[in-house]
Amino acid sequence: MNDERCDLLCIDAPRAEAIRRARLDVEVASGAAERARALADPTRLMLAAALREGGELCVCDLAWISERAQNLVSHHLRILRTQGLVRSRRDGKLVMYELTEVGHALLSAVIGEPVKGTEVRA
Repeated sequence: MNDERCDLLCIDAPRAEAIRRARLDVEVASGAAERARALADPTRLMLAAALREGGELCVCDLAWISERAQNLVSHHLRILRTQGLVRSRRDGKLVMYELTEVGHALLSAVIGEPVKGTEVRA
């Protein structure tokens, strides 16, 4: 006996077919999986969390906060930007980053909403 499989094949055909017709498109699912993978890296997750806390931050600040080299932070931010989780803008010699709405939503799904004075537990 396997706890992960039915022992009897009994499909609720109308319900299953309705869900099958409305299921997530493969391309949409692939894009969502790529965005989720972007936050699967601990450094990128830390950078996204810092942006949620600080709003718009420059690469220098994010390097300081994450205790990572600026070139490494830039690399990770480029991945987050490619996946639409952060946006950037140049302000003179600084490059400023902030989370997009999609970035906020995905980060909240991954680590939850911040509550002052408490830790989020998985």
